[in-house]
Amino acid sequence: MSKTRMIAVYGNTPPCSLTHRLEERRNRAKALRLEHNRKPDKPEDFITYDDSDSDEETPAAVKEILTTSYNFVDYVRSRELLSRDIRTMNQDFGSRHILTHEMFKETPINLGNMNKVFCSQWLSDRQVVFGTKCNKLMVYDVVTHSLDQIPSLLSRRDTPGTDQQQSGIHSVEINPSRTLLATGARNTSDIAVYRLPTLDPVCVGENAHRDWVFDMCWLDDEFLVSGSRDAKMSLWRVTPNMLEDKQEVPTYQHISAVAMKECRNAQKVRALTFNRNFKEVAALSVNGYIHVWNAETFRQKLSRKLPSSQETVCLAVQDSGLYAIGCRSCTLLLDCRTLQAVKKVSSRYSGCGVRSASFQGDILTIGTGLGMLMFYDLKAGKYLESSINSSRTVVLKTSKGYVFPDEEYVDNIQNVKYVPAIYTHCYDSSGTRLFTAGGPLPANLTGNYAGLWQ
Repeated sequence: MSKTRMIAVYGNTPPCSLTHRLEERRNRAKALRLEHNRKPDKPEDFITYDDSDSDEETPAAVKEILTTSYNFVDYVRSRELLSRDIRTMNQDFGSRHILTHEMFKETPINLGNMNKVFCSQWLSDRQVVFGTKCNKLMVYDVVTHSLDQIPSLLSRRDTPGTDQQQSGIHSVEINPSRTLLATGARNTSDIAVYRLPTLDPVCVGENAHRDWVFDMCWLDDEFLVSGSRDAKMSLWRVTPNMLEDKQEVPTYQHISAVAMKECRNAQKVRALTFNRNFKEVAALSVNGYIHVWNAETFRQKLSRKLPSSQETVCLAVQDSGLYAIGCRSCTLLLDCRTLQAVKKVSSRYSGCGVRSASFQGDILTIGTGLGMLMFYDLKAGKYLESSINSSRTVVLKTSKGYVFPDEEYVDNIQNVKYVPAIYTHCYDSSGTRLFTAGGPLPANLTGNYAGLWQ
């Protein structure tokens, strides 16, 4: 979980420099080798080898082992004292440990008569914001279990008597400094920006899209990119003077896009993500293409047809630059440098359909259309296995949620077994809590599902 390279303040060696640790290390390595040799009938797909596998270790390696503490208490104490010790921490250790030991338990959330949750983000350690198909922007408090609705913002084209496109809030995105929240406005073709943590309105971005805005991504604290069903990409800017203009009665401004460009060879831009290390925006279209834009010049660089192009609905990027694209029957892993598919992660259940994807360290979390969450271990190259029962993989099965008018109507009249699709999921900052939400997969069914795993 943690690794602290101790630097002695007084004396020659730190307190963790105990010679019996070397013997314990060698014994653990020997036991591990015997365990691998004892199971020749079931060879592992992926095996790692530690430095301790060698019989003789160099003096430099011995010194490093003896001066390195893996005790989390030493990590916290060293951080509190602001010492010169070299500290590192495995950020995804908590989520990996909880998953492999099957410790996640679901708490269903009653959303009343809301319809299908499409997007979500953690605002803090106790609040989750999410958007629904019925155009509601809601904040859920995980401590008090209360639900608060945030008023939608009107653009100038939403005048009385005009047709308003209210087809749901499909995206909620928080900027890097966590001071702004971008989401859909009352009109689904416009965007709205709120101030955090108060959720006071800041501005409405209007007149850039003619169809629903499906996704957005922040480039930095000021610039935002939106993608729409009209196959256009728009660049917006929220200037600092908008944030300084505070009044007793909250008001908001109306802004226009800095730039509007067509995403060539795209039919309906479905998902967006910002690859920070390579300074590029990746866009996914429903006709099975991935499009790469230069984030600094806002110009489209290339488009590539995906090998699996059925129902490409979600896109995620790892810190290293690896793209994950959810399709009907698999999840594609693409190298961002070449856009070549390096792995095709097949679904373990037929017809599940990938509806949401995210990276938590080296674990790819996959939300399906069958009410299940699956976890793919990128380092091992296989689905995450349970530490309690090594013969099975880690799968979280959700509760049913709600369907209207009622589940009896769905089961008896239409003769289908209802399970919710997981349209969105998100981990909190610690990786030890997981919010999942969605609703019925068929477009003609009205219902919702939400759950908190902890």
